[in-house]
Amino acid sequence: MLVDSVDYMHNVLKDPTKRIIAEGANATMLDMDFGTYPYVTSSSTTIGGVCTGLGLPPQAVETTIGIVKAYTTRVGAGPFPTFLPCEIGDKIQSVGHEWGATTGRRRKCGWLDLNVVNYANKINGFSSINLTKLDVLTGIDTLRVATHYELDGKKLDGSMPADVNELARCTPVYVDLPGWTEDITTCKSFENLPTNA
Repeated sequence: MLVDSVDYMHNVLKDPTKRIIAEGANATMLDMDFGTYPYVTSSSTTIGGVCTGLGLPPQAVETTIGIVKAYTTRVGAGPFPTFLPCEIGDKIQSVGHEWGATTGRRRKCGWLDLNVVNYANKINGFSSINLTKLDVLTGIDTLRVATHYELDGKKLDGSMPADVNELARCTPVYVDLPGWTEDITTCKSFENLPTNA
């Protein structure tokens, strides 16, 4: 179907019986403006991509849902402060089926990075967060979550260095949490999860 997409979208906006749902591809840290340049993709992967990619005005965006894995992944080169180049990272990669959808390359896996999540929230203004792949962490005795970074003794809390070389020098600051062994793949509600999960 070939249409004038701007005209099409604006006609949909005028129709109270229709809704527009836009799904982003890639993650905030791969955004060409706000990501870890030059290790980025060639498009706007943040909420701004809805405006620049679809021709919608900013006021048309009603809700922004952040999709966050229970751990952090990255394909290819670039700094990755919470990367786990060890058995735990390999387990997460294997259980989580972490392979690049386009390239088929193995995704590197690391602990959940709340500094990145907070940074992404600043840019995207999440209305809510959908936490995925929590079940992949089942059976890991101690889970680590990076709450923020330190760079040259300075706390970075939800902010990112402008230079990837500085990001490579950042040290994540972790909290350790007890894991769980119960199978959570069939849990349908928050209340069904084990306490540790």
